[in-house]
Amino acid sequence: MAKPGARERIALVCEECKQRNYTTKKNKMNTTEKLSLNKYCPFCRKHTKHNESK
Repeated sequence: MAKPGARERIALVCEECKQRNYTTKKNKMNTTEKLSLNKYCPFCRKHTKHNESK
C-alpha cells in the first residue's frame, strides 16, 4: 500500500522565459532529483526545456 503524501504537485518552468506553463505530480520517494522535460512553451512558441519548481 502506498504511503500517504508520497506524491506532490510540482510546476514546470520554462528555462528561457521563466513562465510557469505546466503542473504535474511526481513521487518524491522514488525520484529525488529535479524533473526536467522538453515541453512546448506557448510564450516562446517553441519546444524548450522545462525544469521543476515549487
